[in-house]
Amino acid sequence: MSLETLLLYFFAAAALAGGVLMLIARHPMRVALALISSMISLAGIYAILGVHVIAVFQVLIYVGAVMVFMVYVIMLLDVRDPAFLERYGRAVVPSVAVAAVLSVALGAAVSRGRIMSADYLAGLHSNSMAASFEVQPFSVEFLERYWLHFELTSVLLLAAVVAAIAVVKAGRRHDG
Repeated sequence: MSLETLLLYFFAAAALAGGVLMLIARHPMRVALALISSMISLAGIYAILGVHVIAVFQVLIYVGAVMVFMVYVIMLLDVRDPAFLERYGRAVVPSVAVAAVLSVALGAAVSRGRIMSADYLAGLHSNSMAASFEVQPFSVEFLERYWLHFELTSVLLLAAVVAAIAVVKAGRRHDG
């Protein structure tokens, strides 16, 4: 087994662990930190697969901007609701049942060979598919077609922060 394959398995396990921690953790800041670790693990997977542009954008945009923004909003909201101290909610039993069904389905798909092997995925960087993820074509396409969507998302995130601040201030006035 090559080093790339071992790293691919490591990052996949780390991303899965981050996802599970997001489901288990009750405090909003711990959930955000688990999401950050999961996103960094996904960036590692993209880098190993040879899709370096997506890996860089994963770190810069999702981890560097969106998650910092979410952590800032969590700290700004000053969560004082003790509901996150409860160990489990009402949806635990259905969630465990769905997780068990998905695990069985994933295991069946792996045993039948319907999911690509890690060696195949690690070899994608030498394939022509990875060549389509070069920086210049992606940048040109982004700046010609998707810049407006990106900027509108920024405005939407700003509006969400303003709304969160308004809700917190209204709650503080109501509480006295």
